[in-house]
Amino acid sequence: MKDTAPIPLSDPRTKYPKPPFPRDTQKLPGLETKMSPPPDYGEKSYRGHNRLQGLVALITGGDSGIGRAIALAYAREGADVVFTYLQEDEDAAETERVVKEAGRRVKSYRVDQSERAVCDRIVKETVETFGRLDILVNNAAFQKSYDSLEEIPDEELDYAYRTNIQSFFFFARAAIPHLPPGGSILNTTSIQAFKPSPTLAPYASTKAAIANFTLALAQMVADRGIRVNGVAPGPVWTPIIPASLPPDSVEAFGGHTLFKRPAQPVELAAIYVFLASDEASYISGEIYGATGGSKQL
Repeated sequence: MKDTAPIPLSDPRTKYPKPPFPRDTQKLPGLETKMSPPPDYGEKSYRGHNRLQGLVALITGGDSGIGRAIALAYAREGADVVFTYLQEDEDAAETERVVKEAGRRVKSYRVDQSERAVCDRIVKETVETFGRLDILVNNAAFQKSYDSLEEIPDEELDYAYRTNIQSFFFFARAAIPHLPPGGSILNTTSIQAFKPSPTLAPYASTKAAIANFTLALAQMVADRGIRVNGVAPGPVWTPIIPASLPPDSVEAFGGHTLFKRPAQPVELAAIYVFLASDEASYISGEIYGATGGSKQL
């Protein structure tokens, strides 16, 4: 048996930046291009293995953060990518660039997904343009922090629910008739679903609803051969952090985890690849945590 050098392993404690971070803040929804340090979404590190060759994926919120990391990983695994974003044109252009450089087709939609008609249209046009739809990743979310319940405007509460959970229903309902047996729906929930921060009550409650929806939907579509799973990240260094948290929280972000740092988007991408691949053919109705061993919030 030929000896081979071991695969180099990285120390999770020192692989990526730790707090304190700059006390930078942004306006919602935030831009990845303005973050310091810049997030790692996998451009230099993610290697594909053709696990999604020839498939078509629709990813909501694919312009930056976890969404961009998923888009890049899927493209390098051989999938064509459709993604949505709210208004971050510069970030969306970067996602398009890396998908094209992976040799895959890409189409983006600048939309507000809180409206059902928008979700229906995007699914319809995806199938018309690419000829199929195999993977739906419900990922986009609205997050904002509040000091008290009285401070939450009715319109922002409504928008959080329409964007974060109702759109998941809209997209799934439109996509299911097109998904083949073996197709997947992946929903991004959060550690906030299980350990909510009081300042993020609207966001956290929608993430709990997403976890519940994931388990229910998995049962509803099992007889069609469609798998449904969720991913529950802990703290991840994405634009929503400086755009939605106060400066002191940004500065200390992720420091409470076992590794004393937040995750980088690329560290989540492989979970979404696995769950969408045929290697996960017996996995449905599961919530996969990636929290860095978070003990508290």
